[in-house]
Order: sequence, then structure tokens, then C-alpha cells
Amino acid sequence: MRILCLVAHPDDETVFAGGTLALLAERGAEVRILCCTRGEGGEAGEPPLCPRAELGDFREAELRCAARALGCVSADCLPFRDPDVGPDGALHPFAASPREILPEILRRLSPMGIDVLITHGSNGEYGHPAHLLTHRAGCQAAQLGGIPFLYSFNADYDDHPRKRSANRDDPADFIVPVNSVFDRKLAAMACHRTQRALFVRRASAEAGHPVPLRDVILRRESFHRIPAHASDETGAQDVAVFLQDILVPG
Repeated sequence: MRILCLVAHPDDETVFAGGTLALLAERGAEVRILCCTRGEGGEAGEPPLCPRAELGDFREAELRCAARALGCVSADCLPFRDPDVGPDGALHPFAASPREILPEILRRLSPMGIDVLITHGSNGEYGHPAHLLTHRAGCQAAQLGGIPFLYSFNADYDDHPRKRSANRDDPADFIVPVNSVFDRKLAAMACHRTQRALFVRRASAEAGHPVPLRDVILRRESFHRIPAHASDETGAQDVAVFLQDILVPG
């Protein structure tokens, strides 16, 4: 089975789907990550780990480190720049519409022969414009590229532990417990060193008390199946088939 995780920024792959990607790789799937930007507009660490001008290179290296920790075959970035965060924390998309980024995505997809595409949810998790853009582009790429199975991550379910970032319009079709690969997900999270303070700061604010990095990590990951645009009679394998022995219904 060949899987592509399409995300907006380095770290999105690990935060929202890292455990599942590790499980799939562990079971023999060929897992790849394609990131639309190099995260140039994000944080550089506390204290800064590199000059702002070098942040894109630094975060791309972090992405590749995380991919290795998860057992992925590859991790690559598209040539779109992540905009800087604006005043009062304003977030921005990295392109005006999916039409601008689709040619680049399809060019990378063509030689891969992808069976399953996993991407951001329809609400952009917490409404991030770049996540929303990537979701729309991913759906269109799956249709145009004839990918049989399409999933969005961080789908909503009754006792989701992070309701603020759950995609409320994407009910979970299944939930994946990732305790068996927790150490690999933790190692991947630790690769994203520039974002570590951000991870901990957000989780601590949500919890109302300081939390360590290992407590930031979701131990269950949830997915919503978007109706396939291509025929399921392609012979492609589905994520649910690969993981059916550990899945929890949404």
C-alpha cells in the first residue's frame, strides 16, 4: 500500500497523524510526506535556533528527521512560502487558491502511484487558512489523480481530547490508538525543535497548567473518510484494512 500524507507545514504530519503513519510503515506500507511549505513563517524556537532567513531550511531538515523517526520512505516540500504570522497572531494561506498549487501536487503525485491520500480536515483543524487551502487542494488532487482512498485527519468524535482543533464537520469513521508506537511519535515530535515551545505553550494553556512534551501528544488519532472520487475496484488497499485489528469505531 502506498500512502501520501499531504500537509501545509512541517510538524502537521506528526501532530495529527504521526502515530498512524508509523503504524502503517511498521506494517509494510510505503508512506511518504509532502509538505506544501517549509514553515518559514513559524517560530524559530525559544531561544531561536537559527536566523529567520534560515528557518525554512531548518524546518525542512526537522521534517525529514520526523519522517525517519516515523519510518516514512520520504518527505519533500513544495516551493511555496509560508507567510509570516501577522499582527495579533493573524494567520494566512500560502496561495490564493488550490488552482495555484494543484499543478505542483499533481506533478509529484504522478510517479508515486498513491493508493491513499491523508490530509487536513475541512475545518482546517482550528481554522488555519493554510490548512483549509491544503484540504481543498488535496481533495481536488485525489480526484484528478485518480487516488482511490481519501482521508482527513483529526476528525471529531464525542470524547475527543482536543475539541478546539477537532474538525467539527468531519465525523470520525475510525480512531487509531497509537500507544504501541508512542515512542516513535514522541521522537518525531522532538525532531521539530523550533516548534517545541509552541507545542507546550498551546497545550499548557488549554490544560490550565504546564505540561511536558510527551503529554502534548495525542495517543489516539481520528480519521474521516471522504467519498472516493475514483472507483474502489482498482485493487488498491485501504488504511482501514491495514489497521482493522486495532481500529475503534468513531
